[in-house]
Amino acid sequence: MDVLLNEEEQLVASSAREFLEGECSTTLVRQMEMDPIGYPPALWAKCTEMGWTGMCLPEEYGGQALPLTYLGLVMQEVGRAMAPIPLHSTSVAALTIARAGTQAQREAILPGVAEGKTILTWAFSEEDPRFLPETVKTTATADGEHFVVTGKKLFVDYFAASNKILVACRTGAASTSNAGLSLFLIDSTTAGISHVPLRTLAKDQQCEVIFDKVRVAKSDLIGQLNEGWPIMQELLDLATVLLCTQMLGATRMDAEMAIDHAKFREAFGQPIGAFQSIQHTCADMIIWIDGGELLAYEALWKMDNGMPAQVEVSQAKAFCNDKCPAVCRNSQSIHGGIGFMMEFDLHLWLRRVTAWSMRLGTSYEHRERIAHALLDMPGHVVLGQPVPVQA
Repeated sequence: MDVLLNEEEQLVASSAREFLEGECSTTLVRQMEMDPIGYPPALWAKCTEMGWTGMCLPEEYGGQALPLTYLGLVMQEVGRAMAPIPLHSTSVAALTIARAGTQAQREAILPGVAEGKTILTWAFSEEDPRFLPETVKTTATADGEHFVVTGKKLFVDYFAASNKILVACRTGAASTSNAGLSLFLIDSTTAGISHVPLRTLAKDQQCEVIFDKVRVAKSDLIGQLNEGWPIMQELLDLATVLLCTQMLGATRMDAEMAIDHAKFREAFGQPIGAFQSIQHTCADMIIWIDGGELLAYEALWKMDNGMPAQVEVSQAKAFCNDKCPAVCRNSQSIHGGIGFMMEFDLHLWLRRVTAWSMRLGTSYEHRERIAHALLDMPGHVVLGQPVPVQA
């Protein structure tokens, strides 16, 4: 993996930053916090013109077939600008359909996504917030040529703006061969679906979505019946690492604001940035962000090359969960009292980074997955157990 951006990657990142600096002000971000659908259609249309919605989709469906690292670079700038657009939810669901959907499903959905006409989201979490197959209680029961879906999903991103939602449902009991889960692509306006907006710390678009005997055609099944868990695992990993890039973009902006403030805020006749404690804090902040970027892009690089990336995804999320909020807290401290005023923009980044650190798995959950992966490695040694001595 080359840790330095090539010329094309630098162009993608710089063009995204310039575009969002001109089109996405903090005033717009504040307005969208109170908006019922949570995104401005005009900005979304311009993002589509930039090619973001089809960036990693196959060319035959209107996409550009670029590596996932390019989408990561765009998501990083989206996080930096706190752009209120449904790019994360749409991209994750669309890439899942591109990978696991049928030819008919891809032809029906992906061109609309690439053109910006179709907004997608996905739903997994329920009352038990862990990302495990046994936590899915929403059921889909076969009824002729349809399935009937009943249950409730929590923290569904941009549901109010979506056209279709990818839903994980229980269609059978778990067995040794599968987890009994299936995925369905459901029209968001189907009879029996209702939603309740959830007011989160980030004040972005999260919803509780209720399915009350929703009839879904069997042709809307993604993948094979009862074999949706492996597909969902890949979806969750992709969603997690893209969220990491978004967190890192927001965190770097927060850190840069603190460093700029330290250059000009004076105390005892000199800029506070001249004090060694402030210098050390700022250095730590940048080191943590750089470290998170290396971990996140290693995971995306391995995904692009068809390599297992579960450990790398969890390493990135656990690290970002710890370090990104820490950077934002340090930034608040460097700004002093002004950092805690609602009229000052700094809290916009703090609230989002803190909220994103609690989504798609806590540090403890991801460290547990890393530990299980290490235990499954051949030749591992379990702490506390004696090492066998060869004769």
